[in-house]
Amino acid sequence: MDGIYLDYNATTPIAPEVREAMQPYLENHFGNPSSTHSYGRAAQAGIAKARNQMALLLGASPEEIVFTSGGTEANNLAIRGAAVALRDKGRHLVTTTVEHPAVTQVMAHLESEGWDVSYVPVDERGQVDPEAVEAALRPDTVLVSVMHANNELGTIMPVADIAARAHAKGVLVHTDAAQSVGKIPARVWDLGVDLLSVAGHKFYAPKGVGALFVKRGTPLAPVLFGAAQEEGRRPGTENTPYLVGLGRAAELAIREQKKLAPQWAALRDRLQDELVSSLPADQVRVNGDLEHHLPNTLSISFRGIQGDALLNGLPEIAASTGAACHADAVSLSTVLEAIDLPLEFAKGTVRLSIGRYTTAEDVDRAAKLIVAKVKEMRR
Repeated sequence: MDGIYLDYNATTPIAPEVREAMQPYLENHFGNPSSTHSYGRAAQAGIAKARNQMALLLGASPEEIVFTSGGTEANNLAIRGAAVALRDKGRHLVTTTVEHPAVTQVMAHLESEGWDVSYVPVDERGQVDPEAVEAALRPDTVLVSVMHANNELGTIMPVADIAARAHAKGVLVHTDAAQSVGKIPARVWDLGVDLLSVAGHKFYAPKGVGALFVKRGTPLAPVLFGAAQEEGRRPGTENTPYLVGLGRAAELAIREQKKLAPQWAALRDRLQDELVSSLPADQVRVNGDLEHHLPNTLSISFRGIQGDALLNGLPEIAASTGAACHADAVSLSTVLEAIDLPLEFAKGTVRLSIGRYTTAEDVDRAAKLIVAKVKEMRR
């Protein structure tokens, strides 16, 4: 398709290397991995390789990797699974005000079933204070869930510090790493977490596949019930082609991350500099923690402009907004509300995210188009 794709945080295309790895399992190695005949053994071998590849990316052991249908299921299994497993110990959970709905909706459901949830606020950069998280812990707290990197702002959270504080009080820690895996190091021992969620389609694997790291010995109740796949933690016949694709994407991330991250950061900075320098200083604002942020993510707000109208007027650019403007109201994302972004800026917020196939020409063209449209809308 023609156009400039700047929405890699929403989803990525399947990498050609991933598609190539999947093809034999779509055509020839189609057996049920639970079968003992040659077709089943071929599928088993593909899944075992994928588990090793994902473990290497995360710095985990293969037996600590549970395959899921994506980041949402991984978050559900981590949060609900830990909460149910530890309900006799306590029914208090801690999270932040900027988590993805795949976390907040699980928390809300648990609240409806009698759990108590504390939502720790963030500052204007979308950053959470580890001391505030620690202060929210109680004797009956069983789990803390803090995302590794924010999907809208790109802010990277101090997960390792939070994990150390929580563990000192005997509390498990989960991190939703959907946006960080494949972009920055997300090694579980460096982060010190017990549970970590992965979404394949955020780093060039197909949609509908993901993983959950479960540290050895971590109590976890199943949320789905059936046969004994994934050591009984996630039943259901394995989606072998997609798991093979996920493993290949993990292998690519190991090989390319150090090279690509600086390239993405350079393109992101180039885009930011062009947008900021081309508009009056009081009319544009860059959001997030500029010191601790994903290399590919730019959240930028244009004062007095409606972000959805801006992007609707730029069909050449694929990107995301942080607000939806209706006839008599503006609905902001929970993230923009959490950082108290002034409404005059918040309603004009767009997220521009760069990826494996973004070029300097894409960035330069997008900047010119956005600046021209913003100026036109202000006339």
